[in-house]
Amino acid sequence: MPRTTTTKTPAKKSAKPAAPKKPRAKKAAPKKTVPKPVFKTGYVALIGRPNTGKSTLLNALLGQKLAIVSDKPQTTRISILGIKTTDKGQTIFVDNPGIHKPLHTLNKRMMNFVYSSLETCDVVCLLVDATEKFGHGDEYVLEILGRVKTPVFLLINKVDIVRKDTVLPIIGRYKDLFPFREIIPISALKGINLDILEGLLTAALPEAEKIYSGEEISDQSERFLFAEIIREKILSYVTQELPFVTAVYIEAIEKKAQAVRDCPRNGSVPPEDGGMKFGETRPVTLVRASIFVEKDNHRKIVIGRHGSLVKQVGIEARQEIAEYVGHKVYLDLQVRVREGWRDSEDVLDLIEGQKV
Repeated sequence: MPRTTTTKTPAKKSAKPAAPKKPRAKKAAPKKTVPKPVFKTGYVALIGRPNTGKSTLLNALLGQKLAIVSDKPQTTRISILGIKTTDKGQTIFVDNPGIHKPLHTLNKRMMNFVYSSLETCDVVCLLVDATEKFGHGDEYVLEILGRVKTPVFLLINKVDIVRKDTVLPIIGRYKDLFPFREIIPISALKGINLDILEGLLTAALPEAEKIYSGEEISDQSERFLFAEIIREKILSYVTQELPFVTAVYIEAIEKKAQAVRDCPRNGSVPPEDGGMKFGETRPVTLVRASIFVEKDNHRKIVIGRHGSLVKQVGIEARQEIAEYVGHKVYLDLQVRVREGWRDSEDVLDLIEGQKV
């Protein structure tokens, strides 16, 4: 007979009271990773034909005067760098000479600054004057932009002084001629749409750390700044060909401590002496500058009748330089003839060398 296997069932044990369950420790909620704020840094080239408002825009974006401004064409001769740092990024604006077909060595160098800026920038801003008709000069600018691979913004400037219905046709014309990333009507003088422009520029820049410290606003030297201030004052008084044939070279800048002698020994102290007493010292800056022109009759015009024009230029330039340095300034101006300086590599090297 087949063997049968039986299975024993274990006896039931007496039930014990269940031990109280220990409360489970709550798992810590996973920490939310806060994304690191994106910081943008890059170069923005401001380009356009002469007198489209590039320098005015640079000054407006920085909130202070950095580039000289004049209604004379080709005021900007050397690229001027302006740095704006915010918590979102660092935008390095490069104000360039107006785009034109060069005739002299000076003009060729000016255009080289433009070409260099276009090659190294991250974004290009083309400024056009809303009050001017489209012409051959604008075609030349667009021809140059045809070589650019970076994003290009079109800024239609001076919209504060034209009728609104004149802006749309300008937009339509330029849209058909070039693939602009953005088209923004602005007024550099009145600040119209500059906040929109800055936001779009920051978004278009690459992610990168700062290149300059947050305190820096430019890379230009005192010599260059003082020379530009003097030249701006000259441009405000001269006309015709003189704006093109005039240059300023700073021969020397000396900073000294001068004893206060121009206040009474026991009288009231003039406010410009800062409450100083007779015999105490105050800082002063001595600036010697040469104004270059190409002909003797140019020299006579810049000097003026009995030296009146160069004297007025000196007064206005000295006041502005004094505001910049924060103390008294002595300014010595000499007008010198340098025939054909616009084609002289030596003179141009001197003038451009003031930048650093």
